[in-house]
Amino acid sequence: MASVPLRTVKNSMSMAFPYELLEDPERRARYGEWSEEVYRDFLACERGELSEAAFRAKYAVEVAILQLDMTGMTQAAIGRGSLFSLLRIFDVQKICGPVFERFGATHIRAFADDFTAIFDTPDQALDTAFEIHRRMTAFNRSEIANPQPVECSIGLGYGEVFRIGPDLAMGDEMNQASKLGEDTAEGGETLITVQFHKRVQDRADCRFEPRNSADLPFPFFCVTPAE
Repeated sequence: MASVPLRTVKNSMSMAFPYELLEDPERRARYGEWSEEVYRDFLACERGELSEAAFRAKYAVEVAILQLDMTGMTQAAIGRGSLFSLLRIFDVQKICGPVFERFGATHIRAFADDFTAIFDTPDQALDTAFEIHRRMTAFNRSEIANPQPVECSIGLGYGEVFRIGPDLAMGDEMNQASKLGEDTAEGGETLITVQFHKRVQDRADCRFEPRNSADLPFPFFCVTPAE
């Protein structure tokens, strides 16, 4: 039995849209956001030919998400030039790569000064965040450190997302983790969503501080290693 279409005409007074809509899945897939198959399934959902339950059964997964941003990149590019800024990103990639591999990231994507890593469990993601901060501190104190040290701000989320898109994780927990890692966390800080906190709150090696921000529509926690 077909499902109810997810998009319907508003009312009899609604005006027809007078411009072309890019709906062809093959053309849309050239943009690189979603695959041709995903676009076909979106169209089927809109028409009521594919139910939300069927779409969820095909694409939904529960994963832990680590979203990492690097501090001071804009200032470095303005003050020292683009190549200097890119070499700072190169340093962070060299440091973080072995950590992602050690803790079993199932998917890793670097884009500009951001990293997204996907894990099966919240514990893997949290251990990765702590280890990245520890190694970044050690690097910045070392003889090979950049003259303008960079730090990492990290957001962590856990829950159901759709395994689509370049990060293979699209949904609310990805959105929240991205806001925490890219826009909210300070350098050297790890912020976690409420859903992530529920899965790791019993860890004796961590301290959790509830946080709120006027810029965010959801509460979150700051997590640090217990002393």
